[in-house]
Amino acid sequence: METAWTLDRLVRLTMEKNTIKYDCLLLLTAFIWGFGFVAQRSGMEYIGPYLFNGIRFALGSFVLIPLLFKEVKKPIQQSPDFAPINNGMKFLAGIFAGIILFSAASFQQVGLVYTTAGNAGFITGLYVIIVPILGIFLGTRPGPGNWTGAILASFGLYLLCIKGSFSTSFGDILQLAGAFLWAIHVLFIGWISPRSSPILTAFMQFATCSVFSLVTAFYLEDISIVSIFNASIPLIYGGALSVGVGYTLQVVAQTKSKPTHAAIILSLEGAFAALGGWLILGEVLSPRGIAGCCLMLSGMIISQLWALLQVWVNERHSKKNI
Repeated sequence: METAWTLDRLVRLTMEKNTIKYDCLLLLTAFIWGFGFVAQRSGMEYIGPYLFNGIRFALGSFVLIPLLFKEVKKPIQQSPDFAPINNGMKFLAGIFAGIILFSAASFQQVGLVYTTAGNAGFITGLYVIIVPILGIFLGTRPGPGNWTGAILASFGLYLLCIKGSFSTSFGDILQLAGAFLWAIHVLFIGWISPRSSPILTAFMQFATCSVFSLVTAFYLEDISIVSIFNASIPLIYGGALSVGVGYTLQVVAQTKSKPTHAAIILSLEGAFAALGGWLILGEVLSPRGIAGCCLMLSGMIISQLWALLQVWVNERHSKKNI
């Protein structure tokens, strides 16, 4: 007699696939990034975007130094499902990830000068639908659950972020370019994470992004010690948590999570940003915004349950062939 499909069976199957563990890491990342928007808005009142990014990514690098020394002392557990790469390639991959990160963050920050925060939040969040589209050209085949979840998350982001009429501006174009770069970053991290040390990858991309940002700030922005001190609290959150913890958790989680699935969960940062604005800045979340958050959450759940259903179907099919 075949085993009945019960809730206990579903939970056990989920744990076997490590789904809950890595999805929780991605969800925590979205939470940290969402509240990071509050810190970012506060910090930008005192210093420019490049200086803010340069300092916070430098702080994120320093946070990882103790873990980095610990990591290099032990051999990397190479996944048998992926071809190994040498140490030189691992360093270069981390630098390349940092260049992508710097480019995406720069388009996002500069674009905010020319467009509204609502438009910026929605357009940036479009990476949730750009990831599976680009993945097709890279040989990744997202399933129906991923597509459904991505579309629901995109509509949810629209309801959450766009309050009035949507008009295209120069800033919107910059944000769209940034969204493509964020999607490329998610895909690249999904490729390198199983092949390298997550801590090394995170450290190299943070350090690279910091250097590029600080050099740009030196040429384009006014740098003042007093202004940096005034922005110290947002910088500490943005550096230690958003960068040091958040991006590192992303790299670790994507050692097991597919890019499209990861993008859907990470898109919840928009909902957490709205929650942070309500709790800390006193911003009111309208019924439209609440509906958007619910759609985004539905997209994540559908993507997750669809993956579990596929595992169950494959398992039953294997049993029939025995």
